[in-house]
Amino acid sequence: MLRPKSSRLDPDRLPPPSEEESSYSGVSPVDASQTGSIDIQGELEKLKEIIVSSIRIPFTRYTFVDEDQLLDQIELVQFNLPPAFEQAIKVIEHREDIILDAKEYAQEMVLAAEQQAAQILDEMELVQQARIEAQRIRQQCNSECQVAQEQTIAEIERIEQLAQQELEEMRRKALEECEAIQKGADEYAERVLGDIEHRLADMLRVIRNGREQLHGDSSKK
Repeated sequence: MLRPKSSRLDPDRLPPPSEEESSYSGVSPVDASQTGSIDIQGELEKLKEIIVSSIRIPFTRYTFVDEDQLLDQIELVQFNLPPAFEQAIKVIEHREDIILDAKEYAQEMVLAAEQQAAQILDEMELVQQARIEAQRIRQQCNSECQVAQEQTIAEIERIEQLAQQELEEMRRKALEECEAIQKGADEYAERVLGDIEHRLADMLRVIRNGREQLHGDSSKK
């Protein structure tokens, strides 16, 4: 029910704002409506709840409100508004400092991110260079191995060819020596056989002469 007279909130019952609450503490604009023990937004919500939860007069837009409770709540908000406004004004006054601090912080973050990105890029570049160098060394080794293999094969083929030539030369010399030996043997045999033939011819002549003498002596008798 509506009461005829409202009581007033005693300011002595309210806690005074502390030095920390009355000085700029770097809070964001969202917190500018709050002080140490009073939440202005919360108290305004309570004020709305008092009105909304009051008994409505049927068929009208009027509501029975507890006047003392309503006025106490309003005075509580009013008493705490000046510190909140003062703090909000200080926040606004320091807005440029806050923005500047935020910009400096953002620049520091960007610089740190750029430095980290540059470091990562440097590391990636070193890794890429290491990969390229490893690939170059691998290709060089493959090329050198290929050249060495080709040179070895060529050397083996040259040695085989030289050995084949030497073998052919040895075979030719052996054949020449064999032919020379065979020729010498033939000549020696020819001489021996010729000598034997002469001796045999002499022997046959002697035999023939002897027989003729025998036949001559037989005919004389």
